[in-house]
Amino acid sequence: MTEGENTFGVYVHWPFCAAKCPYCDFNSHVRHQPVDQARFASAFAREMRTIRQRTGPRVVTSIFLGGGTPSLMQPATVERLLDEIAANWSIADGVEVTLEANPSSVEAERFRGYRAAGVNRVSLGVQALNDRDLKRLGRLHNVEEALTAIGLAREIFPRLSFDLIYARPDQSIAEWRAELEQAIALAADHLSLYQLTIEEGTPFYNLWKAGKLVTPDGDHAAALYLETQAVTVAHGLPAYEISNHAAPGAESRHNLVYWRYGEYAGIGPGAHGRFVENGIRTVTMTERHPETWLEKAESQGHGIVEEEYLTPDQEGDEFLMMGLRLVEGVDLARYRRLTGHDIDPGRLESLVGQRLIEPMDATHIRATPDGALLLDAVVADLAA
Repeated sequence: MTEGENTFGVYVHWPFCAAKCPYCDFNSHVRHQPVDQARFASAFAREMRTIRQRTGPRVVTSIFLGGGTPSLMQPATVERLLDEIAANWSIADGVEVTLEANPSSVEAERFRGYRAAGVNRVSLGVQALNDRDLKRLGRLHNVEEALTAIGLAREIFPRLSFDLIYARPDQSIAEWRAELEQAIALAADHLSLYQLTIEEGTPFYNLWKAGKLVTPDGDHAAALYLETQAVTVAHGLPAYEISNHAAPGAESRHNLVYWRYGEYAGIGPGAHGRFVENGIRTVTMTERHPETWLEKAESQGHGIVEEEYLTPDQEGDEFLMMGLRLVEGVDLARYRRLTGHDIDPGRLESLVGQRLIEPMDATHIRATPDGALLLDAVVADLAA
């Protein structure tokens, strides 16, 4: 058994935001009236109980409260959710409990309440360290608020990560290098660094389509990516995944559940889960609209609206797609266990020859830096 095969995470999706960012295609919703947090927490608890009947007893190795903006929850709501998880599954010693937070919704008292509830890692959606770009990105906070939030998080939580978006309009390599070095000086041990992507259905997509939003071309975006790798390596925060950087031992355990193809329960509006049930990897997808999900969870015990049962080859494809994002690569023996067959040696040899895949030892391969930029095509070729 390799790492990832015996991990089980719980993801809880809090779908509400104070405002919708123009680049965001996540399942997030703005409500101008207060959300009935107690009612939603009870519905989350009902869905957890239903999913627990399907997963059976498991040991939870990580919990992630994502969104949306989970830092809009009251600490009592967070405590209720964590208590319900513990009531349904066993909790591993040293479990990682992450909560996503936006700097604009950060208060010291609330942060201390989250810590008392059991949160031991916070992930801050900083996104930029200059006010011009924060405004362009539609963020509600400014740099001063971001720095305050980072300082509070470092003081209160054992572990901290924050996000930055790069390849922004008009961003030069020198500007990004300076911003990234500032971020590294502020970060404790983990950074998530994402290239700006234009997702269909977002306001940014409409502006981009109309020629009113110009993003870096492919060559400049690639140069920014390479600069990101060089700067983070030089400062002791190398990439362990395409967009995530950490000091050794500080990697996000919850995200490693995904990338190492572990199992997880997805709870809440728009959440996805993947767990083995009766020997078959099952995918669950819940209703995205919060109030519709709420009614379903209250009336039937869950908000699941779609399920998929993966074939061995589909599992193999997902395993490659997730695992090849990691610098540690994938175990070909596990691929064989999932699918019942080996990767075609001719295809593998071809990708090695193109310097898109590299062998690490007799049973492990990983994507090269060039391969990481073309990962969808590489996986399609391997799985064909």
